[in-house]
Amino acid sequence: MASPTNLSRRHFLSGSALAVAPIALSGIGAGQALAQGAKPQAKGKILRRKLGRTGIEVPIVSMGVMNADNPAVVQQSYEIGVRLFDTAMGYQAGRNEEMIGTVIKNLGVRKNVTIQTKIRVPRLGPDVPADEVAARLRADFDGCLKRLQSDYVDILMLHGPSVAQMNDPGVRKALAEAKSSRRARFVGVSTHSAQADVLNDAAKTGFYDTVTVSVNFTQAGDSALLGAIRKAAAAGVGVIAMKTQASGRRGFQPGPPVNQTAALKWVLRHEEITTAIPGYTNFAHMTEDFSVAYGLEYNEEERKFLAEKNLQAEMAYCQQCSQCVPTCPRGVDIPTLMRTHMYAARYGNFLHARATLDEIGGSARLASCGDCGDCGARCSNYVRIAENIRDLKSMYL
Repeated sequence: MASPTNLSRRHFLSGSALAVAPIALSGIGAGQALAQGAKPQAKGKILRRKLGRTGIEVPIVSMGVMNADNPAVVQQSYEIGVRLFDTAMGYQAGRNEEMIGTVIKNLGVRKNVTIQTKIRVPRLGPDVPADEVAARLRADFDGCLKRLQSDYVDILMLHGPSVAQMNDPGVRKALAEAKSSRRARFVGVSTHSAQADVLNDAAKTGFYDTVTVSVNFTQAGDSALLGAIRKAAAAGVGVIAMKTQASGRRGFQPGPPVNQTAALKWVLRHEEITTAIPGYTNFAHMTEDFSVAYGLEYNEEERKFLAEKNLQAEMAYCQQCSQCVPTCPRGVDIPTLMRTHMYAARYGNFLHARATLDEIGGSARLASCGDCGDCGARCSNYVRIAENIRDLKSMYL
C-alpha cells in the first residue's frame, strides 16, 4: 500500500486508501427507509411531476451534468426522455455549460428542455453596496448565457448560499432583474449545509421558486430536513433532489456499491420532491438511473439493500450538519473538507475538488490541520473525518 504522504490520484481512486471497516449499528428500518405514498405506474409511461409554482412539468429523473464530459451522453439523455439538465458556471471551469449549450443547440430543442445553472454570491467583503453585488452577479450570469448559447435560462440559482446571502439586497436585486428581463424564467438556490433553514426561508419569503437540496437514504432519520422539504413544497417551492445516491459509489468506486435504483426510488417516493438529478457520466449509468422514471415500486433486491443493518455506517456519507465543527480545536471547516473529499474520492472530479477547497478562507483551511497529530474532530454520522483529512493533506499539502 502506498504511504499516505505519496498518495497518487490513481491510488486515491483505487479504494486502498479508503477501505471501509464493518461497523455494527441498528438498521434504518423498513418503515423509515422505504418512503411511503408513491403509486407504481405501468411500465412504458414516464412519470412526470410539476416543479412547484413554476408549473414546469418534468420527468422524475433528470441529469446532473457536473461530472459528465461526453456530449453524446447529454444528447442520448435527451433522446431517452430527460428534460431537465443541471449545471453551474463553475463546473469544469465553464466547459460544462458550453457542452450543454452546444448539444441543445445542435438538437434544436431549446424550448423542449429545462436548463438550470448556478452562480455564486461574490466575495466582496462587508458593507459593499447592493448595486456592486448585483453588478458582479449580473456579469457572471452574462457569462453563463454566453456559454449556454441561449438568451435565457429556465432556472437561475444561487450556488450554496447562506440564508443571509439569500436575503442580501444586492443578491435579490440581481435575481429580480434577471427574472423581470426574462433572462431567467425562475430563480432558486442550491444547498449543501443548513438545508432545513434554507428550505424554510424559501417557503417563508416566497422569493425563490425552487430549491435543489441534498437528500438520500442515509438521511432517513433527519426529520428537520424531511419536514422542511414538505413545508417548502406545500408553499409552492419546487424541490429538486441531488446527491440522491449518497455520492455515487457504483461498482468501480471505493467502498461498498450502492443499489442505484433503490437509492433513487427512496428519494422519489417522497412525492413532494419533483425530480432527482443523479450525476451519471456514461450510457450504462444513464440507462440504469432513468429506468426509475418508469415506476417506483421496489423489487426484492432493492428492499434488501435499504434494509441492510450496516448501511449508514458503510456509506459514511457526510450530511453537512456541521455538528463536527465545535469538536475541532482549530475551527477548520470540516463540512467543506468532507465535500471536497467526496468530489475527489467518490466522483474523481479533482478540478471541482480543488475549486471547493479554495472556497475555504482564513484559519478554516486544510492547512490549519497541518500541525495536528491526532485529529480530534468527531462525526455523529459515521464519517471517518481523520482518514478523509489525511487523504486530502496527501493530495493538496
